Amino acid sequence: MTQTRSARFALGQVVRERDEAFIGVVLDVDPRYDGPALETGSVRADQPFYRVLTIGPDGSFIVYAAEEALERHAAGALSADDEARWFTIDAAGRHAPRDQVIH
Repeated sequence: MTQTRSARFALGQVVRERDEAFIGVVLDVDPRYDGPALETGSVRADQPFYRVLTIGPDGSFIVYAAEEALERHAAGALSADDEARWFTIDAAGRHAPRDQVIH
C-alpha cells in the first residue's frame, strides 16, 4: 500500500530555512525529491520538496528545499516594499509572484 503524505506548507506561504539562511515564499511543491539522482546528501528524498522564492538585498533567487529544512515564518516577514514589488497578496494572506496567478 502506498502512503500518502500531505505537504506542511501551502503555495504562497512565507517560510524560513531552519538555520535562517533565507526567508521566502513557497511557489511550488513536489511530493518527493524531483532533482538529479543522488544529490540529496543526507536529506531524505521521500518527503515534500519546495521551490521557494527568496528575496535578498541583491535580488531574488529560487531555492529547492526539503520540508524538514523549513518552518513557518511569522507574518510580516517581508518588508512592505518587498511585498509590493514582488507579490500580489490575497485575502487569506497567500503570496504569489506578480507574474503568476494565486491558485
